[in-house]
Amino acid sequence: MKKETISWILRLIISALFILSAVAKLYPSPYFAISTFEVKQLYPLGFSEGFAPYFSRILIGIEFALGIAILLKDYLKKITIPATILLLAVFTIHLSYTTFVSGNAGNCGCFGDLIPMTPVEAIIKNIIAIGLLVWLFKLLPADGKSNFWLLKSVGLGCVLALFMLAPIRPVAEIIEESTSEIQDNLGVVVDSTSLLTNEEPTVTIVKDTIKKVEEKKTEDAPKKVKSGYEKYFPGIDTDKKILCYFVPGCDHCMDTAKELNEMRKKDKNFPPVYVIFMNEEPEKIPTFFEFAGTKFPYKMIDVIPFWTELGSGRDTPGVKYLWNGNEFKYYDGINENKFNGAEFKKLIKKPYSELKK
Repeated sequence: MKKETISWILRLIISALFILSAVAKLYPSPYFAISTFEVKQLYPLGFSEGFAPYFSRILIGIEFALGIAILLKDYLKKITIPATILLLAVFTIHLSYTTFVSGNAGNCGCFGDLIPMTPVEAIIKNIIAIGLLVWLFKLLPADGKSNFWLLKSVGLGCVLALFMLAPIRPVAEIIEESTSEIQDNLGVVVDSTSLLTNEEPTVTIVKDTIKKVEEKKTEDAPKKVKSGYEKYFPGIDTDKKILCYFVPGCDHCMDTAKELNEMRKKDKNFPPVYVIFMNEEPEKIPTFFEFAGTKFPYKMIDVIPFWTELGSGRDTPGVKYLWNGNEFKYYDGINENKFNGAEFKKLIKKPYSELKK
């Protein structure tokens, strides 16, 4: 096979790799994907909330530009190939450090959520790509007459296109829904309004034991603390509550909401459920609740504050069990720590004395 043919095959492979990497970071929607990339990949590296939005868009724009520039003849050996190798080397060093500190776990974010990849897999991919670029460098003749203006235009054009496609926007105000604990049912027999007045069963006791019984009831509950969620749902720090983190278009979130509603229908003492939605595809919220079979009180917050509230390393769907503001269980994601309905039923029935163990 001729050198020219091999070089073009290598250029097409590298180009496809970089363009796919850039496109994947915009999936399923540019603003959502980039914001998620910032929170999960850049914040842990120490990037500030003010600088991360600019860096992420410039980085993805550069990936697009390199994917295009590798197909151009202009300064191919002098600028494009060295710059591409340098970028891959930086990524590899970062991934190596991440693997050393945190282990080979989670999605490295190289291809966003489109193609999940562990850090070690990404390192192998980068080393292979660097090898192909070195091979390409050796195959190509010296650069001929080149147009630096064209190369510069491609770079600037790609970066500007990213800012136009996913403009930086201020954090949106919290979008509210009624925070009443009344949870409307769609074809549900048991109404959760009974949760507002959880009556204790009447017990006939002799006079001198009243104080002892009251003391026991008071002791068998955790001390009330501030959870930080009162800003969203007043009263959430009183008694047992369930706080969920959902994305309107997330199938796993819908399944979890439906399972919670099924549990609520069978248990008149089931704790009230509150939902914090990510402000992504809000038009799907009615469909979300229709699928769940009930409408829970909810608030909707912007993408980045949502990920911050969810917690570092956490994923949706998130379900927290709170009692007097104390967190006793936090399920998240769809892997090892995913929501476990059978376990949760037993958990909410346990007295405080058992939860303390």
